[in-house]
Amino acid sequence: MGFLHTLKAKLAPAKDKVTHLAQQHEGRIGQGLDRAAKTVDDKTKGKYSSKIETGTGKAKEALGRIAHRDEKGHGTTPPTP
Repeated sequence: MGFLHTLKAKLAPAKDKVTHLAQQHEGRIGQGLDRAAKTVDDKTKGKYSSKIETGTGKAKEALGRIAHRDEKGHGTTPPTP
């Protein structure tokens, strides 16, 4: 058994747990991302607003992909509500 195969086998339970938690708490995680982004934006006095907005958007897209991984279209970004 190769190193990568062993590593994937050991990380599989963690991946499943993260997926389950993301599905269960997607809304709360998204709210947390928004609050963190607002706090950072306030602390930097808006200097990096566009970069913070971009990063928050990418984080939310990744969260959506993780949370909706088991749905139809495996791993694709869900439609924006």
